[in-house]
This record gives sequence, C-alpha cells and structure tokens, in this order.
Amino acid sequence: MMRMLATVFAGLFGLAFGSFLNVCLSRWPHEESIVHPGSHCRQCQRTLAWWENIPVISWIALGGRCRTCRAWIGLRYPLVEISVAVLWAAVAWRSMNPLDDSELASTHAPMAIVVGICMMIFCWLLVALAFLDAEDLWLPDRLTLPGAALGFLLTNLRVDLDENHLRAGMSMAFTAVTSMLSILAAAGFILLIRWVYWLIRRREGVGLGDAKLMALLAAWLGLPGAIVAFDLGILLGALAAVFLLTVPSSKADTRSWSLRRLPLGTFLCVGGIVSGLWGRQIIDAYLRWSGF
Repeated sequence: MMRMLATVFAGLFGLAFGSFLNVCLSRWPHEESIVHPGSHCRQCQRTLAWWENIPVISWIALGGRCRTCRAWIGLRYPLVEISVAVLWAAVAWRSMNPLDDSELASTHAPMAIVVGICMMIFCWLLVALAFLDAEDLWLPDRLTLPGAALGFLLTNLRVDLDENHLRAGMSMAFTAVTSMLSILAAAGFILLIRWVYWLIRRREGVGLGDAKLMALLAAWLGLPGAIVAFDLGILLGALAAVFLLTVPSSKADTRSWSLRRLPLGTFLCVGGIVSGLWGRQIIDAYLRWSGF
C-alpha cells in the first residue's frame, strides 16, 4: 500500500514539475525569465486562467489550441508532463521495493529514498536536455555543467553512505577520484570522436555540448552506465537516420539529407534514462552473454 501511494504521489509531483519544465523550455532559448510574466499564450500574449494550466488535462480540454487566438500549442507540452510523471512514478515504484520487507525497512528505507530522489532529479534534467536539443539543437551549459557537478556530489554522497561501501573500506577520496576520472574519460571520448570527424570531414560533426552531456551522464551513472547510454543513443540515432532516409522528400536531395543535423543529445538523454533505470541489468545480461 505504501509503495502504491508513493508511486501515485510521485507521478502527480512529476506532472507539476513537468509543467514547470515546459515554462523553462519555452523561455530559456529566448533568454526570458521563468518567473515573470505569468503563463501566457506566446502568440496573442493573453495571460492564462488557472484552469488552462492544469497539466495534460488543460491541453486536452483546449484541443491543443489557445482559447483566444486558436494558435497551436504543440505536442511538446503534454509529452513533457507525461514523460516526467511516468519516469518519477517508475522511480518511486522501484525505490520503494525494499520497503515491502519490514525487516529491511529500518536499514534500507533511508537509502532507498535518497536514491529515488537523486534519480528523479536526474530524469528531470535529461528530459529537459532531450527536448531542448530536439527543438533547438541546444544543450545549454546552465544545465549540463551544474548537472554534472550535482551528479558528482550526490552520487559520491550516496555511495559514501552505503553500508556495503563502508564495509569494503573504500575512502571518500578514492570514490571522488574514481568518479572524476570517469567524468573526464566520458567527455574525452566524445572530444576524440569530434577531433577524428574534423580530420576526416573538415567540419563539425559532434558539438561540445554532447561532450558535457556525457560528463553529466558519467557523473550520475559512472563510466559503465555512461557507456551503456552512449551505445543506446548511437543505436537510436542510427535508427532515426535510417527512417529519415526512407522519407521521399529526403531521397530527393541526397546532399541536403547528408548535411542534416540530428540531435545526438536527445538520443543520449533517452539512453541515459534507460541506463539509469535498467543499466545494471543490461550490463549483467551482456556479461552473461559474453561469458564473463
């Protein structure tokens, strides 16, 4: 019962934070304040009534259009809200699992809650970056750099408080150094790809924002988790490229298609979310399959 209630509350909070994220996604690219003015139609500038700000429900009730000027609001609004809600609910469901056993609750409940909150922050960041890159091909430093620093601090704090880690006799300094090396290795890997691509094509193929995003992923997931996220992101990007190649309008102009930029950051974010939720299982399955 406790697990179900936590999941429902996490989903509802996810809807609210997803609605706030939509405000950020609409205003950050234009360097606008996320506080003033209040929520309004970006076409006719009319201030929205309270009932027009209810996550998902308002979008459905309005048919995805402004009540006054009938301007198209966009699918991004309900998609962001649903994405954050579903991810937060999934994290809460997984995090509350140890609490089902009353004997484990006293020792594992605090750590489960800490891990759950950290993962919710991580998912919120990745949803924000995924949509920013998809819409504007932009991975802002205001999210990637503080996000990497926050991941470094929270992940190391969580590991240092873990009983298994303490019993292993590992020092906080060892954990911090290992984490920092993972961050540098992940970012350096993308920079190496960027440099090789420049040598071959003499033009930019991978942005610096992608390197900072990989640093963020390594800060939260560790190097193995970041590698899983990268592999999944590349796979998703390849599938998207193949799909675009099958579109008739793309076939008509081969040169135009070859120069089209895909939001690699979006695919890396999706890979990061999957790795954050199921990375351990994916790595274990791969090790069993490879015979290790």
